[in-house]
Parts: sequence; structure tokens; C-alpha cells
Amino acid sequence: MASKKKTTKKRKTAARSEAPKKPAVKRTAGVVLRETWEAARKSLSAAEAEVERQVRSLMKGNDAAETLRHIGTRLERERRKVARELELRVASLQARIQKERKSLSRMVDDAVRGGLAALNIPSRQEINDLTRKVDELTRKIDGFPARPARRSAGRRAKSAHASA
Repeated sequence: MASKKKTTKKRKTAARSEAPKKPAVKRTAGVVLRETWEAARKSLSAAEAEVERQVRSLMKGNDAAETLRHIGTRLERERRKVARELELRVASLQARIQKERKSLSRMVDDAVRGGLAALNIPSRQEINDLTRKVDELTRKIDGFPARPARRSAGRRAKSAHASA
């Protein structure tokens, strides 16, 4: 059986002894949250100071009013552009909704017709067609000339025997 070579690790005792030992501090969620909040607060403060410095430099120059007018013009142009884009998208959405509504209506109508046909229930159109045909036949019958009343079969037989 092959045996493994044992390797010895050289320990850096000198490096460890020279480094000051820090007390082990548990970083709980609260600690991490506080540190993150503090870093965010410092970043926001720095950004606020930078914006304030830039605004002051704009206001110092004689062209501050011109710069503000230029910014206002750009904002108005962008507002109109966004309004047009929004109108186009809303119109497109309305057209699509109308198309989908018609399609859905057709699908529901077909499903109702299929259900009525499966239950052998006539539709309103079929009932109207039958009513129209019955009315037509009634008019034809009413248009025939009146015929004399027929005798019943029993009476005819008696009169035939009587005459013989």
C-alpha cells in the first residue's frame, strides 16, 4: 500500500504576533443597516453639496437667465414629444382593445350557438324563420276558396242505404 507523504506547513508566527488582534465584533443586521444608512447619508450630503455648488456657479454668470430659458425650452420640447408619443400609444392600445373585443364577442356568440345546438334548443333566428313560414302558409290557406262542408262518412253510408 502506498503511503502519503506528510508535508509540514511553515507557520508564520512572526506575522501573527505582530498584527494587533481586533476584538471579534458580531456584525448583526442592525449594525450592517446602520453602516449602510450612514454611508448613504454621507453620499447624499456630498451630492447635495455638489448640486448646490453647480447652481451657485450658474447663478454667478451673466448667462444664468439664458441658461434657464434654454433648459425651459428643452423641457417644453421634450414634454410635447412625450405627449405625442403617449397619444400614439394610447390610440394604438384603443384600436387593439376594440379588435380584441370584437374577436371575443364572436367567440362567445359561437360558443352560445354551439351550446344551444347541443341542447337542441332553437335560436331566435330559427324561431323567427319558422314563424314567418307559418304566417305565409296561413295566408295561402286563407286565400283558398271556401268549399262546401263535407258530410261525415257515417251520414253518407246511411243515405246510400236509404236510396237503394
